[in-house]
Amino acid sequence: MAFKPLHDRVLVRRVKSEEKTKGGLIIPDSAKEKPAEGMVVSVGEGARKDSGELIAPAVKAGDQILFGKWSGTEVTIDGEEMLIMKESDIMGIIS
Repeated sequence: MAFKPLHDRVLVRRVKSEEKTKGGLIIPDSAKEKPAEGMVVSVGEGARKDSGELIAPAVKAGDQILFGKWSGTEVTIDGEEMLIMKESDIMGIIS
């Protein structure tokens, strides 16, 4: 299924979290925190000003980003868990 976010929303795939600590201890699933880092899968066309002018999004598909811990709405698309969030929930792009 193809999915295209609307307006200023972004579809994000979380990056995989570490399975082990630096010391080599294995972290069980129940103790893992969901990472606040992800990869942009697709982006809407952007927000609109009151005048109707389009504001282009600052991120694009393929960007690696950081976002807030409680940002976005979890959805399942083609059996994969992803997040849909507003562009304003993104804190920055990792280069």
